[in-house]
Amino acid sequence: MIILVGLGNPGEKYEGHRHNVGFMAVDAIADAHGFGPPRSKFQAEIREGFLNGPGAREKALTLKPQTYMNESGQAVRAAADFYKLEPKDVVVFYDELDLAPGKVRVKTGGGAAGHNGIRSIDAHLGNDFRRVRIGIGHPGDKAKVTGHVLGNFAKADHDWLDPLLCAIARSAPFLTSDDQRFATDVAQALAPNRKEAAPAPEETAPSISTKKSADEGAKTGPFAALGKLFKNKND
Repeated sequence: MIILVGLGNPGEKYEGHRHNVGFMAVDAIADAHGFGPPRSKFQAEIREGFLNGPGAREKALTLKPQTYMNESGQAVRAAADFYKLEPKDVVVFYDELDLAPGKVRVKTGGGAAGHNGIRSIDAHLGNDFRRVRIGIGHPGDKAKVTGHVLGNFAKADHDWLDPLLCAIARSAPFLTSDDQRFATDVAQALAPNRKEAAPAPEETAPSISTKKSADEGAKTGPFAALGKLFKNKND
């Protein structure tokens, strides 16, 4: 089993923030792979399902802490303890200022680099959890960082954000066994010269909105149509 943690802040006014891209990523995964509806547990919103990884079907839990960013570690530790999992079984998705918009990097361990959500998980769980850093870019001026991070994605950002979330959702099964294969698969899906990057007409995902209610997520979320795609491919 693995826990897929998305970092963000709860509440409608934060939904479109760059700081909430971790929430967006795990919602995309849960929608695409037909996870169950959201419910409250561990001071978090969770959804349960399965990822059909290479050679194995593995249970997975998406977890969105509802304690605000600075206390994210409480929910993560509670879930890990309940399922008797090690830090290596926890994958955390979060925003990274020092990566160009749309870039993804995967690693195990490392510093918090000023990210309060990661700092909190470090304190509660230890350092050896897996991290998927999602680039949101730097505004170029230190004085503008807070406004950039705690600001909504611009309309133009969706040109790269929407395909990125689709790629993360498609590639998520590799996280059950091979983090680098996941990273490579995401990068290849986004490569501008990749001929097969565009899905077949019957596999085309609907347009993406990063704002939706928790009740809509499981049934009508933007990635719900991808569930059929994965089901067909694994039958």
